[in-house]
Amino acid sequence: MKVAILGFGTVGVGVYEMLENCAGLEPGPVLVRPGKEDRPFKVSSMEQIVNDPEVSAVAEVMGGIEPANTYVTMALNAGKHVVTSNKALVAAHGIELAQLARLKGVSFLFSAACGGGVPFLHNLAIASQSDEILALGGILNGTTNFMLDAMQSEGKDYGDVLKQAQALGYAEADPTADVSGLDALRKIMLACAVAYDKLPVDGFDREGIESITAADVADFQASGLTCRLITSGGPAGESVYAYVEPVLFPANAPECSVVKNFNMARYNGKNAGAIVLMGQGAGRYPTASAVVRDLCGLGALEMLRPACAKVQADNSACAHPYYVRTDASRAGLFRFRESRLIGSVLRGVTEPVAVPAMHALANKIREEGGSIFFAAMEA
Repeated sequence: MKVAILGFGTVGVGVYEMLENCAGLEPGPVLVRPGKEDRPFKVSSMEQIVNDPEVSAVAEVMGGIEPANTYVTMALNAGKHVVTSNKALVAAHGIELAQLARLKGVSFLFSAACGGGVPFLHNLAIASQSDEILALGGILNGTTNFMLDAMQSEGKDYGDVLKQAQALGYAEADPTADVSGLDALRKIMLACAVAYDKLPVDGFDREGIESITAADVADFQASGLTCRLITSGGPAGESVYAYVEPVLFPANAPECSVVKNFNMARYNGKNAGAIVLMGQGAGRYPTASAVVRDLCGLGALEMLRPACAKVQADNSACAHPYYVRTDASRAGLFRFRESRLIGSVLRGVTEPVAVPAMHALANKIREEGGSIFFAAMEA
């Protein structure tokens, strides 16, 4: 089967190279920007791909919502299978694209949009057909995991580890989507859609790692705790819960062993129990391997089923004690189990707080010009 590729950046090159050595698959034309057609297989017009009868499938690895959505729609309308690594595209238009794929009798798959080389969505799609998924989530952003691991293992400041991550290619020049938790949030949105036929598009809570300091790390490490950015999702009545926030783990927690840019994705099945998947969460070949894995499974798997619908997330029943560092003047806003005042800095652990309430309180403090870092406490 001949596969066209949309985009020839880091992942696109990896997909092309893997297709050259994959039984049953071969690389077809590659869509590039006008003026970049420096080799015979490169084309600059999507029409050349959709009108090519030898192309049976399209791999979209260009990123962004447009023109990716337009091009994917054109490919599906032409009766070609589509696989994508584009989480933003699937979060915004996945349901509609999956409906179009069913209408045209082709597949629309996106394993590579979550977890890089970790087969999280692939396995979740299969498991959800025969088991009840009780919860899902984990460490789903390799950039922030690399940064948190470096801060905690090397004692570096946030700014220094961000520069290091950018130099290594783990973080973009504009790292906002990663460090703000937006990338991880999009991944939990897709996971909920695959597991529960519910795509949360509003109502979620998101906290990234921009507020963590070396002093915060030194303080919670003195208590034997390790910080990771965690995505959480699961059923919540007629909806789902979905949120992202830093979490502090005791030393014996498996999350503490996830270092550098690795991911740890997990789901709990009512029958299967806890399933944990680890591996490279980003990079040319890990992500390309997930794209090619989907290409090898065309026709055997459906990720967004006909019943999938957009919902508002409901995090109201989710609550945790939280580690908090904030200004001393904010002490009256929290019910602390224990707290310490060091000059003008207040540190402590709260009584259990509902996730939406904690996130709203942090946003209020920042809007008023205050400073806060918070992380859920994992027992």
